[in-house]
Amino acid sequence: MRVLVAGLNHKSADVEVREKLAFSGEKLEPGLKALLQLAPVKEAMIISTCNRVEMYMGIEEPEEAIRQVKQFISSFHQIPAGLLEKALYFHTDTAAVRHIFRVASSLDSMVVGEPQILGQVKNSFQFALGKKATGALMNKLMKKAISVAKKVRTETKVAENAVSISFAAVELARKIFNDLAGKSVLLLGAGEMAELAARHLMTNGVSEIVVANRTFERGCELAQTFNGRAVTFDLFKQEMVRSDIVLCSTGAPNYVVMKQDLHDIMKERKQRPVFLIDISVPRNVDPKVNGLENVYLYDVDDLQGVVDSNRNERGKEARKAEEIIAAEVEVFERWMASLQSVPTIVAFRQKAQQIGEGELEKLFNRGGFDEAQRKAIRQMAFSIVNKLIHPPTAALKEDAEDRDTLIVLLRKLYDLSGD
Repeated sequence: MRVLVAGLNHKSADVEVREKLAFSGEKLEPGLKALLQLAPVKEAMIISTCNRVEMYMGIEEPEEAIRQVKQFISSFHQIPAGLLEKALYFHTDTAAVRHIFRVASSLDSMVVGEPQILGQVKNSFQFALGKKATGALMNKLMKKAISVAKKVRTETKVAENAVSISFAAVELARKIFNDLAGKSVLLLGAGEMAELAARHLMTNGVSEIVVANRTFERGCELAQTFNGRAVTFDLFKQEMVRSDIVLCSTGAPNYVVMKQDLHDIMKERKQRPVFLIDISVPRNVDPKVNGLENVYLYDVDDLQGVVDSNRNERGKEARKAEEIIAAEVEVFERWMASLQSVPTIVAFRQKAQQIGEGELEKLFNRGGFDEAQRKAIRQMAFSIVNKLIHPPTAALKEDAEDRDTLIVLLRKLYDLSGD
């Protein structure tokens, strides 16, 4: 049996195409069943996320499998096959294994190192396993892929360092405060990026989020999302006295927070540190506030610099991860190659056992043996058989270079051609 990957992702197809080919919700189970009905497909699983739709399969006859899988995707989703040609990709054998390992390890993701994909791979595998759609090959392959992904995360820093503006803000906040537990956050404006940064801050333990927005109703909606509270926009300076982190994201055409404002606020705060994240364009906070003691201001360009630096670091770690994957692909290939010898090993053992049984039957038919003697003779006979067949069996399992030659020789020497 061989490995085949068929699918499309964020690099090969835009979101409109990915949406049409998704196996989401109620489509997943019938899609998996229909895929397994294709003659060349013996085992299968489907992973369907916002960024990729892929089918991992154990197959026979790759060319025929690819042809039928194309037809299946076209007919199941009712999309003309011609429209899929540029979007779909296929990988077989070594390339397929490498692709699956890279996907699980988040090296093929839109954001390298993102943690969600491994969970999605696990869930897809568990679903296929529960539907008995996988067998020895896919089970071994997916367990290995999950193991490789964990090894990549353990032995590299590919998942460390923020690579989005919103998460970079959180990373900087952690450097300033060490621990975000118990810290309070003020959202000055309710922009999308500020909301995303606030979500990251919440997951990192901040205690309270207050929203000051020009449209009070929108502020209330956002505050409710975080179990926080909303205030009218004119009260934001009062809230800054109590806030440790201020996220500025308004549509104002000029500065909303001036140096004198922060000077007065810091007096009331008794000089407790405050972290200002200005992700507005144009900027909302006067850059001169950086001259005040215990005031830390970062704007979009500062955050982008952090992101760019971190992307470079992730790139270096990704190269280390690729080396890990290359080594693990070789290990898996050796296991797959060893499967070629399984039919010969089985036939060889059966032949040896048949000969042993035949000779024992001849001996016992002569009579003169009690049950204890029969048992002792049988144990001795099969001990001899096992010792004789062990060296060639071990050679077939371990000698990858000469395996094909050994298979031919063993089948010829022991007349296994008909088995």
